Amino acid sequence: MKNLCLPFYLVLIFCGCLAPLLRAAEQQANVEKTVEETAASAFEPLDRWKAAVVSGDKSALADLYMKTPPALAKTPQGQTQDPAEEPAYWSSLRSGGLSRFDVKVLEVKNLQPGVKGFVLRYELKFQTPAGEKSGVISGSQVWVQKLGDWRIVSTQRSALAENAPRRLPEPAKPNAQLYHDPSEAPGDIAAALGAASKDRKRVILVFGGNWCYDCHVLDATFHSRQIAPLVDENYHVVHVNVGDYDRNLDLSKKYEIPLEKGVPSLAILDPDGKLVVSQKKGEFESTTRIGPEDVVDFLKKWKPQRGG
Repeated sequence: MKNLCLPFYLVLIFCGCLAPLLRAAEQQANVEKTVEETAASAFEPLDRWKAAVVSGDKSALADLYMKTPPALAKTPQGQTQDPAEEPAYWSSLRSGGLSRFDVKVLEVKNLQPGVKGFVLRYELKFQTPAGEKSGVISGSQVWVQKLGDWRIVSTQRSALAENAPRRLPEPAKPNAQLYHDPSEAPGDIAAALGAASKDRKRVILVFGGNWCYDCHVLDATFHSRQIAPLVDENYHVVHVNVGDYDRNLDLSKKYEIPLEKGVPSLAILDPDGKLVVSQKKGEFESTTRIGPEDVVDFLKKWKPQRGG
């Protein structure tokens, strides 16, 4: 899977458009010391945004976007600061037959005090004369807190695409903290190798990022009833965060992971740290192309050989 980065945040910073808002947000955050929200259900403004989309309430949606300066949106048609564009698009889905709208939070970043970024996956179902149709939109949002209220200042969304069916289990609620901070990867690998040296398991390195839905699907597969026993008996799993394909490049080179082929991509190590095998052709990069048998075959083929 290729990365959908948090949109325009640095562009806005460099342009100075957000400077007054960020100063106000930081001041308020320092005063209130509010509890960190790390999931969709903990961030009430995003829940309100979703409710407004489901009800087709254009006015309620418009109220959630920054007006001064107007929120910046990147759409399939290009970049715009038209304050009516995003509310008009999302509110129109209901009249188009929207019957279900799920928002999956893949990644949450506290960009600075009073500023939150979300990488999101929107799953939609529509009732049409030809029957039910499903779709998916990839997107991201940046929210800023000003005078106690949260407003969207930047968004990005893909075109509505068919939600390709998967034979692998999908997470109902992805773990937005699945991948630790990239700086923690060397320590995580060392800890896993230390454990492997005692129980003679092997170590699986899963290169990817929280923004990657296929990475979340693979993790759900590793924890599924069918496959979890195979993983638990033979492997220690370490998630190596590659950032926006710009972090832990030394580790991807060391363990022969060609990131240009996409993620998730796996490497397997012996307890002594020696590389056993690495995926070099993007074998698991798209979880729409593989099934449980592919994952099982890979895990069985490279599990440690015990006894004799």
